[in-house]
Amino acid sequence: MDKVRIDKWLWSVRIFKTRTKATDACKTGKIKIGEKNVKPSYMLTREEIVLVSKGGFNLQFKAIDLINKRVGAPIAVKCYENLTPEEEMNKYKDWYIGKASSEIRARGTGRPTKKERRDIDAFKDEDDTVWDDWEDWD
Repeated sequence: MDKVRIDKWLWSVRIFKTRTKATDACKTGKIKIGEKNVKPSYMLTREEIVLVSKGGFNLQFKAIDLINKRVGAPIAVKCYENLTPEEEMNKYKDWYIGKASSEIRARGTGRPTKKERRDIDAFKDEDDTVWDDWEDWD
């Protein structure tokens, strides 16, 4: 296979979850070859650099192998080379670090009782009052 549609390739190598999302990204100008926006019907060839703007991140991929069917992740990774700059990859790490994780309750303890719920709420409200009084500290 010498050429494949770019929307099919983006979907088949798992850069986008659905082909529709890959097509929409092409239509909205989030997929570029060089500095040129491409349509979903653009025929991609080997060794071309694909620029993808996705979720606020600018990703770069080099097409190594052309496939038009969705394959497993281990095979898909071999079809492209990730050329995304290190600072762009660190942007994701910086964004992700420090995000609060969801609260976890020990397995088998069930839902909190009414009293436990009140204690939890009081503890959380107590933490907020520290910031409310911040302006009074001089």
